[in-house]
This record gives sequence, C-alpha cells and structure tokens, in this order.
Amino acid sequence: MREALQGERLPCAVVDLDAVDRNVDRLRALLAGKTLRVASKSLRHMGLIRRILRRGGAEFQGLMCFTVPEATALRREGFDDLLVAYPTLQHAALAELAEQGGRVSVVVDCAEHVRALGRAGREAGRSLGAVIELDVSYRRGPLHLGARRSPVRSPEQALGLAHLIRDQEGVELLGLMGYEGHVAGVPDASSFAPALNPFKRLMKSVAQPDVARLRLETVQALRRDGFELPLVNGGGTGSLHLTVAEEVVTEVSAGSGFVCSHLFSNFADLHLEPAAWFACEVVRRSDPGMVTCLGGGYVASGEPGWDKVPVPVSPAGLSYVGMEGAGEVQTPLTGADASLELGQSVLFRHAKAGELAERFNEYLLVREGRVVAREPTYRGQGHCFL
Repeated sequence: MREALQGERLPCAVVDLDAVDRNVDRLRALLAGKTLRVASKSLRHMGLIRRILRRGGAEFQGLMCFTVPEATALRREGFDDLLVAYPTLQHAALAELAEQGGRVSVVVDCAEHVRALGRAGREAGRSLGAVIELDVSYRRGPLHLGARRSPVRSPEQALGLAHLIRDQEGVELLGLMGYEGHVAGVPDASSFAPALNPFKRLMKSVAQPDVARLRLETVQALRRDGFELPLVNGGGTGSLHLTVAEEVVTEVSAGSGFVCSHLFSNFADLHLEPAAWFACEVVRRSDPGMVTCLGGGYVASGEPGWDKVPVPVSPAGLSYVGMEGAGEVQTPLTGADASLELGQSVLFRHAKAGELAERFNEYLLVREGRVVAREPTYRGQGHCFL
C-alpha cells in the first residue's frame, strides 16, 4: 500500500477495494436468512456505499443513516429505504425529508418525536415512518452497560408509544430497533487492555440473552395488539453473528466491518481484514530511532484512551512517544530504523471507520495494489452533518 501511494500528496486516505469486497462476503455469510442494512455513518462515502450494496446483492437492503440531513442528501443521490437512527425535532429538516418522498423512517422514543414527525408528514401530505427505539442496555441496580439513548425499556412502554403513533396523523409505525451497543461495540480481545478481556466476554455472555428476551417480548406484545412491524432491526458489526439467531429480528445493521477500523480487529469472534488507512509524511528525524510525521492527530470519539488513537502499522515496529501521542501538527514515533527516510510515508489505522472520512476530501481507491480511482467523501462533497 505504501508503494501504491508513492508520489501522492500527503496526508491522504486510502481504501483497499479488494479487502472491502472480502469483508462484504464475510459479513454476508453470517446473515442466516436475514437482510443487512448498511450503516452509512461508518462509511460517509457515496462511492463505497454503492459498491457495498452492489456486492451484497439482494441480502443487503437499505441504509441506516445517522442524521436527517444525511438522509436527505442520500435521497438526492438516489438512495432509498432509509432508516434515520438519531431523531431530531428540527421542523425544517423533517419537512425537507418528508417532501422528498421515498421509503424513509425515523427512530422515535418519545411523544415529542412522534408529534414532530406527524407535523412534517401532514404538511407534506403523506405519512412518515416511525421506528420505536427500544433500550436493550444491561441494567442491574446502579449498574448500567450500554448506550444511553432511549427511555423505552419495556414492552409496556413500547406499546404506549405505538398507540400514540397510531393516533397521530402523518406518521405510521413501521418497526422496532434495539441496538445492543454493550455487545456490538465492546472489543473483547483488545490489545490495549488485555486483562479486561475475560470480564468483557463474560459480560457479553450474560447480557446478550437479556437483549434477545426483551426484543422478543416487545415484538410479541406489539403484534398481539395488531401492529405488524415489517422492520425489526438489531445488532451491529460486533454482534451480527449473535443477533441473526433471533427469530423476530428481520434485519441487522453493520458499517464499520466493511473497512475494519482498528477497534474491530479486537473482537474474539470477528474475523475481518483492514481495508482503510491514512498516510502521513515523515518530515523530521529529531533523535536516533525516531521520526516525526506531519499531522496524524485523528483521534476517535468516545471514552478517552489509547484505544481511540490511530495505530501506526507500516513500517512495522513504530510506536508513539507518550508525552505527545498523535498530534494535530506532528506525530513523533519511536522504533524507526534508517530505512525510513524523510519524505516517505507511514500508514496508520483509525480507531473508528466513519470518522476518517471527516478528515479527508477524498479516498484513494486501490485494487490489486494500485490506485484506480479518487472519489470524494461526504466532506469532499461539501457535507458536514454533525
């Protein structure tokens, strides 16, 4: 990959399309009769989304978007069957989405969300789809494991919200979503904190049955009351192999696994290959065995820690200087031998998949070891959705 980037302007971001194809095939092989909804947040690149949907074939259906404005932009690009995972009450954004038409639904978890969707739907002369988000976090007394998102935590609460949707003109209930982030998003074979791996695996083995039980009971309660629920969404890249076993789930979601950012190389039951990197130029050699790259401080969101920092992967053997880490203007690295010369590149893997696209206007796309295309990211198209 470093040879393929010789002569390219640095820093740059590069994606190996052959590796993406193999990751698509690996994830598709896990589906067990379910369909997969591609999480656009983890790609943020129209060209990659199209390639993944095409490679996935009939088993890959629809996109999970992370904001209403992103869904609106994707509709303009010709994408359909969109599920917006993060709700909004901004009327202008919802009105624009409603006016576009197409198959689109928005996650809701409270009366305010439902009323906002209903208003936008009525003004557009149509019904917007609503998908209730069920909180499937693990809760025992003061212990909470999982994303803090929805207040809907029981079949009874979901049923109450479903009745509100049924009584609201301009909105219709399409389904249920429950994201088990404490399973799908927790690396359990981590090289950053290996002592915690057994405890993480134990937590997952205890938590996942509770997720499945709550999802089942909620779907059963809604269907008994006459709600059809054509869409029941669950999972993520890190839990896909578990979620597909649930009979009531109609589809699963995945995004990060297609390019396999470095956090997703730290799951015990996930076997994907890296497909995205960024490259920075070596511009200084301050001390023996050390080099300094220009830029590189693309640290991921979430709980702060070394696992959120990019990992230098090529040449092998490089590591950070603890007092500096990955910096906005410079990134010093130790472990460099004399063969790494000034002007050459160092390849890094980002911790998270989609956030890499926020740093670059384009991705260089590689097949069989050579750059075959240059295509814009969301940022390169002038989009900034958050």
